[in-house]
Amino acid sequence: MSTTLAFLVNALIVIATVAAMEGVAWAAHKYVMHGFGWGWHKSHHEPREGVFERNDLYALLFAGIAIALIYAFRNGGALLWVGVGMTVYGFLYFFVHDGITHQRWPFRYVPRNGYLKRLVQAHRLHHAVDGKEGCVSFGFIYAPPPADLKAKLKKLHGGSLKHNEAAE
Repeated sequence: MSTTLAFLVNALIVIATVAAMEGVAWAAHKYVMHGFGWGWHKSHHEPREGVFERNDLYALLFAGIAIALIYAFRNGGALLWVGVGMTVYGFLYFFVHDGITHQRWPFRYVPRNGYLKRLVQAHRLHHAVDGKEGCVSFGFIYAPPPADLKAKLKKLHGGSLKHNEAAE
């Protein structure tokens, strides 16, 4: 395979992995973190004390899988690039979810419009529910329109949310 073709194939694997990771993350968030893995994730739905929360163990778990793939296939192969794609997704998650959405950085950026504002609103609506049941918006990079999420929450909870201001 030519160098150019190999580069394109590897780049496509990375891009496809980043896209697929949003689906994997959505399913893990909905069925693991809000299911049997609530013990770790619960800390994310409570006020944080300190720099880290128990939920950060999920990031370490996914990073460990990516590192293992990159190391095991460091001499080449598609799974090397899957590991790179998982790492790219992890950086996007860290930047968008931890940084912009939850303001876990030493500086603050509050998006006033566009995609990032929609993402922040969707995640606030996810946190508007008390506990693990009846939440909406389980993605980290993709967010459904806030109006759709508000309607779904109203249908599920009849307006009795933990943070009514979260819907703003």
